[in-house]
Amino acid sequence: MIVGGGFGGRRLAEKLLKKDFQVVLIDRNNYYQFQPLLYQVAIAGLEPSAISFPLRRMFQGKKNDFHFRMAEIVSVNAAASILETTIGSIHYDYLVLATGVTTNFYGNENIEEKALTMKSVSDAILIRNTILENLEKAINCRNDEERLPYLNIAIVGGGPAGVELAGSLAEMRKYILPRDYPDYDFHQMKIFLFEAMDRILVNMSDKSSVTATRYLERLSVNIQTSTRVRDYNGEQIFLEGSEMIPSKTLIWTAGVTASKIEGLEASVFGHANRILTDEINRVKNTTNIFAIGDLSLMTTDRYPKGHPQVAPVALQQASLLAKNLLSLSNGEKSKPFRYYDKGTLTSIGRNLAVADLKRISLKGFIAWIVWSLVHLFSIVGGKNKILIFIDWVSNYLIYDPSLRLLIKTKSNL
Repeated sequence: MIVGGGFGGRRLAEKLLKKDFQVVLIDRNNYYQFQPLLYQVAIAGLEPSAISFPLRRMFQGKKNDFHFRMAEIVSVNAAASILETTIGSIHYDYLVLATGVTTNFYGNENIEEKALTMKSVSDAILIRNTILENLEKAINCRNDEERLPYLNIAIVGGGPAGVELAGSLAEMRKYILPRDYPDYDFHQMKIFLFEAMDRILVNMSDKSSVTATRYLERLSVNIQTSTRVRDYNGEQIFLEGSEMIPSKTLIWTAGVTASKIEGLEASVFGHANRILTDEINRVKNTTNIFAIGDLSLMTTDRYPKGHPQVAPVALQQASLLAKNLLSLSNGEKSKPFRYYDKGTLTSIGRNLAVADLKRISLKGFIAWIVWSLVHLFSIVGGKNKILIFIDWVSNYLIYDPSLRLLIKTKSNL
């Protein structure tokens, strides 16, 4: 039983089916999404379908060994090996939790209610719609003071997601929006990037952080480090101290937390509700429950606070766990997980990226090419790879993507 069809859950299902396991995969959505490119959907650079892939189609041909159910987890009965879900109770021999994490608002209810997040395809579409709708509303404003909140965009969190979104929005402001809205002076449009730490991209080297900062400043992104957003009312952003910034668009990418799973002992939850596991990803105080990916908190000498919450960790844990589950079922010894860090990549804009690889750091065009190739080959499905490649080449050559459609649901009309 695998709960979660993200990077880790999908990889684990693929590996287990090759080892003659029967797999039941549960997810709240019926598709897998490639989260690293969500920001390109948010800026109308890619279609949502280009980074999504139906889970049932992914496992076609596994009729007797694979079962997918669209549901959510309710609780776990570890003693009876029963998983309670929104569609009923399911018995398992082995349970693997790969539900990932959600946005952490650090207890600020106003920000949680008013800010936008970027954790799913739906979130990315909402960001796109909000930005486009605010631009349309700005046309009808009587003066620049009234128009400014519709134009200003603020991003909280200077990690890869925030940096990539800020850079892409800045390029959109410079090259694309002036064509669509010739009546605007887009020099008035401000893009803010707030980071509580003293530098952006704290998960990368100082050199890459400095380079990324320089690239963003070249694109006229207003970077404010050592700055915390203390409140937001949907119209105004309040920073620590007395500074206030007018904006109807606040995108929160700062911090993540896991959702607690009912039925598990309180002692298994660590920092940010991550689940404590041993060296084979087995949940503390259990025998047949495992956690992988962002949800898992495995402490080692090299990673005393747990492994970084990135896709390669989830993929590597899933691959090893598939082998270990086979070993466990055969009464053989399991192998401990050791993370092989291949490096970190972040794209800032056209021909602008930074890369910390195993032995070298790259920047600029070369880093951007490496970033593009790594992400392109990581996409699931040949058709999706082709669509994204065509979109990227087209956007690179003409710099005018044609996906700026404001599509609302019936309830929003």
